[in-house]
Amino acid sequence: MIVTRTPFRVTLGGGGTDLPSYYEKHGGFVFAMGIDKYMYVMTNPPGVDRKIRVRYSKTEIVDHVSQLEHELAREALRLHGIEDRMEIASMADLPAGTGVGSSGAYLVGLLTALHHYRRNYVTLQTLAEEACHIELNVLKKGVGKQDQYMAAYGGLTVLEIAVDGTIEVRPVQLRDGALAGLIAHTQIYYTGLLHNTLDVLSHQDAAMRSASPRRVEVEDSLNGIKELGNAILDAIQSEDFDRWGHLLHEHWMKKKRMSEKISVPWIDELYDEVRARCGVLGGKIIGAGGGGFLMLYCPSTSRKLEDFMLSHGLPRLHYDLEREGTKVVANVASTQSMILHPAVGTVPERAAAASLSAPV
Repeated sequence: MIVTRTPFRVTLGGGGTDLPSYYEKHGGFVFAMGIDKYMYVMTNPPGVDRKIRVRYSKTEIVDHVSQLEHELAREALRLHGIEDRMEIASMADLPAGTGVGSSGAYLVGLLTALHHYRRNYVTLQTLAEEACHIELNVLKKGVGKQDQYMAAYGGLTVLEIAVDGTIEVRPVQLRDGALAGLIAHTQIYYTGLLHNTLDVLSHQDAAMRSASPRRVEVEDSLNGIKELGNAILDAIQSEDFDRWGHLLHEHWMKKKRMSEKISVPWIDELYDEVRARCGVLGGKIIGAGGGGFLMLYCPSTSRKLEDFMLSHGLPRLHYDLEREGTKVVANVASTQSMILHPAVGTVPERAAAASLSAPV
């Protein structure tokens, strides 16, 4: 049995510019952070029968990969030429539909496990592009590229997206003390609302591909979000975190213009109240919008904010930076019960497979 661990992500700036309908015209820019909350994927070829078993919110048992309803598992297995005799299970630290990139993390984690199973060690870029190929080209989903790349790389990371879709991955370094301050004051709260990311993103994507006046409004908003993404990166690298908070507010105002599906009235009311009462400088719903987690930057009185949010039924998510991306954390079918093996490299360009140790 092979077990992979893949981090979820929080987008700090530039979210939405990673959709092809935008970056194919203007190029994209995303600044995001991998967090220490994970998707775990387990794969194991059955020892007796030739069935495929996929366990998630339900269990599928089929004779052939083509019969799977789980699209990501089906296409990942197909890509690797596995038609039968495989068992896949998954579990996660956070619920799906909360805007932290769970589908991308699942797919990248599964691809990592399949590469490891086949003794085929690849770069993180290859993993991310395989996941993008499945979601964007095979399944034709109206999603972007940041979730797959952040799942693969983790860390505090910039994605520069060219108009042809190629991505330059650049790590961002902060002093340990500065990073701790950023995380302490950038608080995350669970709204209890789940949303369909594809529904929200497809609304934005359709507007960008249309000839209606809405396209101009959405495009202008994304142009502004891209500019703000660069400004947010500069503020955080300069350790000017209060400026980051103000830019976060500006980002949220632009993002809400793109679709009525992005925000929720009671969250807007709560957001206005914490800005007035608790010293919050800025915030946004993480991910595509519509629910999930609310991120707030509060430079002071954080306990007051935490108590206020809890009194309104929103618990705080305590998190930290995850500096690495997807990895194999266990290979039980070995001479030892638990062996740590990087399935891919662990530095920005993450050395190619030849430099990695083969499993025992």
